[in-house]
Amino acid sequence: MPHLVLLYSPNIEPATDMGALCRQLSDTMLAQRDDGGKQVFPTGGTRVLAFAAAHHAVADHQQDYAFIYLNLRMAKGRPAALQQRIGEALIAAVREHLAPIFHERHIGVTLQIDEGHEVFDAKHSNLHPLFGPPA
Repeated sequence: MPHLVLLYSPNIEPATDMGALCRQLSDTMLAQRDDGGKQVFPTGGTRVLAFAAAHHAVADHQQDYAFIYLNLRMAKGRPAALQQRIGEALIAAVREHLAPIFHERHIGVTLQIDEGHEVFDAKHSNLHPLFGPPA
């Protein structure tokens, strides 16, 4: 954890590099620091995944509208102000990435951050030791 999942209409792929957006969002997440300067998200646990919707209908479907829905799922316990900063940083990264095409086509972007009570939470990973303890 954390996992940032993007669901998007595939009609946006010819206009932008979704892989580059994933990398930019991952870098943004890893750059986040709490008030004490500590890295918020562990490097080995940070994942950004993007999936093109096999089928979609956006708005009134009178044009080739596009969408990107982003959902960040993170463990509970972070202060509301930090959650807000994280959200602002992520939406700023999306806006920067889409700036070259935003004036050329209609795109709906939604970012939601979920923090929840897990009823079951298991992890099996050999990634965390590669990066050592969080800074």
